[in-house]
Amino acid sequence: MTTVVTGLGVLAPNGVGLEAYWAATLRGESGIGRLTRFDPEPYPSRLAGEITGFDPAALLPNRLLPQTDPVTRLSLVAAEWALADADLDPADLSEYDIGVVTANTAGGFEFGQRELQNLWSKGGAHVSAYQSFAWFYAVNTGQISIRHGMRGPSGVVVADGAGGLDSLAQARRLIRKGTPVVVSGAVDGSLCPWSWTAQLTSGTLSTREDPAEAYLPFDDRACGQVLGEGGAILVLEDAGAARARGARIHGRLTGYGTSFDGHGHGHGHGRGHAAPERGAEHGAGLRRAARQALDQAGWRPADVDVVFADAAGTPAADRAEAAALAGLFGPHGVPVTVPKTMTGRLAAGSGPLDVATALLALRDQVIPPTANVRRPAAGYALDLVTEPRRQPLRRALVLARGHGGFNSAVAVEAPAA
Repeated sequence: MTTVVTGLGVLAPNGVGLEAYWAATLRGESGIGRLTRFDPEPYPSRLAGEITGFDPAALLPNRLLPQTDPVTRLSLVAAEWALADADLDPADLSEYDIGVVTANTAGGFEFGQRELQNLWSKGGAHVSAYQSFAWFYAVNTGQISIRHGMRGPSGVVVADGAGGLDSLAQARRLIRKGTPVVVSGAVDGSLCPWSWTAQLTSGTLSTREDPAEAYLPFDDRACGQVLGEGGAILVLEDAGAARARGARIHGRLTGYGTSFDGHGHGHGHGRGHAAPERGAEHGAGLRRAARQALDQAGWRPADVDVVFADAAGTPAADRAEAAALAGLFGPHGVPVTVPKTMTGRLAAGSGPLDVATALLALRDQVIPPTANVRRPAAGYALDLVTEPRRQPLRRALVLARGHGGFNSAVAVEAPAA
């Protein structure tokens, strides 16, 4: 049973909406800048990828605003846009025929900070009753399900940066078990002082002030990551059901792989400065996940036209990923790109956004660029795409890693002719 993507809903720091994001990405236009959500001056890291031009009050019912975290509002809108892109009205199907599976890393963190401040400064009577669910990892799944009357098999995946790809894989499993449609992916991020302080303890955030110099994966000058908010929600369907209703198909999700490196920190999200576990430093786990995805898709390494890299932005993690890619594809064996250099790393949202970007690349036969990387490190032996590259494209591999040793890979293919 083939799973296809029929709807894409995108919100990113460099573009709100699918085509706006794609146009900005092809232009190499970055959404990374100095934080405005709060005053970053007291902190050593002051840059982030923030979404601008988004007015939730204009897009969502007023009743939802006091009960939702900013990331949940973004998720609700992305899901609505994905359904519209799929030309799918949930009311036309049985409510049990549509499920929802999203990924999340921190829940409604900004909402939680505000309510904790109310608790400490004013007392429990001033804490919103909505705190009981607005902070929760599954809140985006729940709110999307409630808003659209979707009561099919649903869930949430928590695996840090790898979780977004894992959610798509879980959606694919549900479709294989008989659920016709699953809304899946992740829109993530938590740009608030509480979260920022926690993220700083990782030692992986870039402290540079120039947005063009701060996040440079696979570059000799790599010095850490820049965080952001955003991601993508996708509509996944059984291919037969999609064709029967005459749906436009963006592409096929043909393979998935996952592995676990124990508690290694080679992926670049570790807390503190602990050394990677043996094997993680050489990218062994990521290579296994990628190999599984290819095997499941029935592809050889030579069949892959482009890889969307995880690109942690720290030398050790970049070295591990480069080793994994060279080991699987050979030195300079496949074009590699990192569009998230224009958005920052979006926690669980990065993987689904990369999948959406890969599908757009397959549609338009162009590999989007890796922004700002002018001196790719020669020792990594990567064919890093730093300018838009037009070439025939049919198959793409998307990689993601998460804190604690999670590795995931998804293989996507252009629609059948």
